[in-house]
Amino acid sequence: MYDFRVIERKWQDYYAKEKPFNIDLKKAEKPFYNLMMFPYPSAAGLHIGNMFSFIGSDVYGRFMKLKGYDVFEPIGFDAFGIHSENYALRVGRHPAELTPKSIEYFREEQLKKIGNIFDWNSEAITSSPEYYKWTQWIFIQLFKKGLAEKRSSNVNWCPSCKTVLADEQVIDGRCERCNNEVEKREMSQWFFKITEYAEKLLSNLEKLDWTDTTKNLQRAWIGKSSGATISFEVHGMNEQIDVFTTRPDTIFGVTYIVVAPEYGLVSKLITPSTLETFENFKEEVKNMDLATRTSISRPKNGIFTGSYAIHPLTGEELPVWIGDYVLAEYGTGAVMAVPAHDERDYVFAKKYGLEIKQVIECDPSQLPYTEKGKMINSGKYSDMLSVDFIDKIDEVSDSIKGSVNYHLHDWCISRQRYWGPPIPIVYCEKCGTVHVPEDELPVMLPNTDDYIPDGSGKSPLAKNLEFVNTTCPVCGGPARRETDVSDNFLDSAWYYLRYLSPKNRSVPFDDELVDKWCPVDMYIGGNEHATLHLMYSRFLAMALHDIDFLPFEEPFASFRGHGLIIKDGEKMSKSKGNIVNPNEYFETHGVDALRTYLMFMGTFLEGGDFRDSGMDAMRRFLNRVWDIATMPEGKSSTELKIKMSETVEKVEYSINNIKPNTAIAAIMEFVNEASKETSIERQLVIDMAKLLSPFAPFVCEEIYSMKGGKKKTILDDGFPYGYEKYASMAKTELPVQITGKMRGKVVLSQNASQEKAMEAVMADEKLSKMLEGKSIRKIIYVQDKIINIII
Repeated sequence: MYDFRVIERKWQDYYAKEKPFNIDLKKAEKPFYNLMMFPYPSAAGLHIGNMFSFIGSDVYGRFMKLKGYDVFEPIGFDAFGIHSENYALRVGRHPAELTPKSIEYFREEQLKKIGNIFDWNSEAITSSPEYYKWTQWIFIQLFKKGLAEKRSSNVNWCPSCKTVLADEQVIDGRCERCNNEVEKREMSQWFFKITEYAEKLLSNLEKLDWTDTTKNLQRAWIGKSSGATISFEVHGMNEQIDVFTTRPDTIFGVTYIVVAPEYGLVSKLITPSTLETFENFKEEVKNMDLATRTSISRPKNGIFTGSYAIHPLTGEELPVWIGDYVLAEYGTGAVMAVPAHDERDYVFAKKYGLEIKQVIECDPSQLPYTEKGKMINSGKYSDMLSVDFIDKIDEVSDSIKGSVNYHLHDWCISRQRYWGPPIPIVYCEKCGTVHVPEDELPVMLPNTDDYIPDGSGKSPLAKNLEFVNTTCPVCGGPARRETDVSDNFLDSAWYYLRYLSPKNRSVPFDDELVDKWCPVDMYIGGNEHATLHLMYSRFLAMALHDIDFLPFEEPFASFRGHGLIIKDGEKMSKSKGNIVNPNEYFETHGVDALRTYLMFMGTFLEGGDFRDSGMDAMRRFLNRVWDIATMPEGKSSTELKIKMSETVEKVEYSINNIKPNTAIAAIMEFVNEASKETSIERQLVIDMAKLLSPFAPFVCEEIYSMKGGKKKTILDDGFPYGYEKYASMAKTELPVQITGKMRGKVVLSQNASQEKAMEAVMADEKLSKMLEGKSIRKIIYVQDKIINIII
């Protein structure tokens, strides 16, 4: 047993004083950029989930440093935005006062204690003027390129947070931050045109080395659909209703049109006799959340507008309805209803007695029949297959055109809050909307006591006339500033670039360093950001690439999304009183034990169940490691060296594949074998410590130093290669099946080829007799696991 408190404090102090992980970015010969998601300083402290993420990322960074890379592992704070502001409001402190104090605690009492190889010289804080000056600069570049615009739109409004939210910040109709129901409001907001990059965002996923789960989440959110846009003229008006459908083969089954209550033409479609009914209906829909409106199982409600649309192929008059299940922001905000072949349309038609016309062959009892098939009741196209009709859709009519639709919507970046970068725009009656000159950045966020949002739809800055009133940078006349601040996800969309030159006042990022270090080599973080931060960062990199500011389109070459932690089989929450405070375990079990247990308790990419009994067991394991390290020095057995060769191989494979739990399991096996020895060679102890050092850095630094290590840190001494000759000595028992039946076992070297395995089988008297005179049709060989010989 060793005093972990003394040893951990010793090496924490050493790291703080010597700064062994600060590197010269320009001189680095073998650069490796290891990135983790920086935290919001929006709580009393970092929780165990944060530590799980940071330590998992650091394990990979330490491993790559052991392998000889110049690893750059920066950290900073996502300090602006609703998370930090809500925390400040909750505790009754001004965010400008509280945020720096939170950062200091996170940094000094938590992040500097956990043993990560952070380069603190590269710290970036998004709420500092030195940082948000360049966030504003990025906004201006997109504005000049035509990728930023202000427009009126039906947006998500959180009545609790009192601000607009991007679509990606609404989960099942609720605010991702406070979990309150989100409303829809018509407001004028700033948008980034991320939809112009929808196809590239989708197609580029194929070449990214990312977790499949993350890529699939992005694919689903982008939501590419191929189909057709069909135009229906409105009877008696010089207007048309455009709909997008993935099933143009059902065009002859359209019996009515349904538009969203917020649809742009509604005011023209509503006849005087239905106006009052519509106003009441619209008010009812306004109070419904998105999840309710789009639910398949919920009864659908609607009203008839009194207007009709003209079928483009048959000339029939189709009643135009308003339905609560149609959303203005999806597709065109209007749908062609084919009740015979769509479940929601079928339910709606049955409820309101609307015509149901079958146009795809099936037994009528199967309606609504939603599969493709042979077209019927479709004029000259009857008997044609759906797929053939869709292939020739552009030839059918000028009113029907093949098209592609995306679920992705433009990124709303306006926030009606105080704590964020002011959007660098000025409004002038003479010159219109103009950006603040770049040499006048940053537009400073004024320090004011009147910062609490009031739900009016305007930022608290709108009440600060000293801030609002300014002069036009073009004509010099009176003007007013934009009073919304930008979404904090804009701050974090480019932070990996700022880390490379956080103190540079002349440029947002150093081109030479970006060329050398980017894209990021490995990024590890939570999958909950798949459609938020990760999507926005990709878009911004593509946009800056197109404006010739970046040499790459994709910011993160590799990304691994990890799982979530639960406690004793339950989700952690304050109400359950099972929140894990990592600082408590620093004192009771030690940082090394916490790090190693977090990486061992489950599959990192899936998450794990945190249990105190597991922490106790990990404390005991590290004591056993210490016992091995303090064992008398002497010659070790060949068997132990063979075991070390296996351990080196397993640890290298496991960490390469983000499987830290199996790496630790392999080290545990080595410790078990080593404990049987009466003495151990010094180099074996050092190499054991090297393999364990990504997980338990402090005790491993102490062991390395105790054994005479000469480098600044154990990581500088290199990965423990040199056991290759022992690898060939390692033996394994291989089960042998003949046509699926177990017939025996053979002993052979680990990692043996199929040829060597067959040689061992044929050398076995019993097995060779079973195969004598038989024709071998197939051999199924799983290295070190099993061989199945099919005869």
